[in-house]
Amino acid sequence: MNTSRETIGLSLGFLGMCLFAGTLPATRLAVPSFDPWLLTAARAALAGLAGLIVLLVTRRRLPPRSAWIEMICAAVCTVIGFPLFAALAMVTVPAAHGGVVLGIVPIATAVAATIIARERPSFGFWVASVVGAIIVLAFVLRKNGGEAFAAGDLFLLGMVAAGALGYTLSGRLTGLMPGWEVISWQVLIFFPFAAIATFMLWPENLVHVTFVSWAGLAYVSLVSQFTAFFVFNAGLAMGGIARVGQVMLLQPFIVVALATLVNREPINIETILFAIAVVTTVLIGQRMRVARS
Repeated sequence: MNTSRETIGLSLGFLGMCLFAGTLPATRLAVPSFDPWLLTAARAALAGLAGLIVLLVTRRRLPPRSAWIEMICAAVCTVIGFPLFAALAMVTVPAAHGGVVLGIVPIATAVAATIIARERPSFGFWVASVVGAIIVLAFVLRKNGGEAFAAGDLFLLGMVAAGALGYTLSGRLTGLMPGWEVISWQVLIFFPFAAIATFMLWPENLVHVTFVSWAGLAYVSLVSQFTAFFVFNAGLAMGGIARVGQVMLLQPFIVVALATLVNREPINIETILFAIAVVTTVLIGQRMRVARS
């Protein structure tokens, strides 16, 4: 792969990761006022409306028939699975806690890329990814006082699985069309269903909904569910699914920083030390070879 193109891909992947990192803090702001099921439906409906406008303005043709099954599967992961699991998890766990669990997304994405996209990470790449994931899991267990994963953690693992599959399938689809078009079609697929669900679940009284909850809903709908994919999908196409996916190892610590600023959650030196350890594994992993079919 061309080094310059790969560098641009990694840069776009990093920017997209930062945008995605705001998802859990924003969801945490929204769930006190919005039921997780309503939040999932509303963010899909708003993103779907935005996708419809973009596709109409740009006059895009329907994707080829051969891409629709993969498009629908990707949409199930990115529009339904990931947001719903995230919302359910944020009811019971802090955003920072959820953020560190996201550290296993790179290894999950690499597995998905190996199976679905036929990428072939080198042994060194796998070692770096596994070590990074172990560090993040150790961080989570330490924060839990050494206890096993709770229900919120299981929802977070579901979110990780949905994210890995969604990133991989979306990355494959960027070989057929630009990344912004991929996510636009994905959110449009569920727009009618999400709009109906939002209408049915919408509360009669909105007096209890705070400004920060509205802000959280706006962010997860228009940034997390839509705009961030423009950037990240482009990075996947240019830098490779497995390699750019590994940049997501940095996401937990961006989430922790945002949780401190946005949700007023505490941060300590231990978190910073874990961040340094994970960044080191990312830097090592970026030097390892990833073959693409």
